[in-house]
Amino acid sequence: MSDTEEKIEIESITSPGRVVRVNRAKYMAMRDAVLPVLPTEAPGVTVAEAKAALLPNLSQDLFPGGKKAGWWLKAVQLDLEAKGVIERGSKGPVRLFRTGKSA
Repeated sequence: MSDTEEKIEIESITSPGRVVRVNRAKYMAMRDAVLPVLPTEAPGVTVAEAKAALLPNLSQDLFPGGKKAGWWLKAVQLDLEAKGVIERGSKGPVRLFRTGKSA
């Protein structure tokens, strides 16, 4: 199986106990792009701010022109929230920050 076909299991904070298999290369590329743009303290940055900051760093091979970046950002966000690696700020709109826990 090639790297582009390999799957990884992810979770979602909104559906505890449910696991979904997704493309490993795209997941890892998005995770590696989003974590550096998130601050380490609340209140964090909005999802839109995070997306704008990470888009220039995304692989054009995996996300040509940023295509599907929003979906993958949400998938990675929910998985990393379920794992405790990132958290939401206490007030809306949704703002994200890193907890210090490893991915």
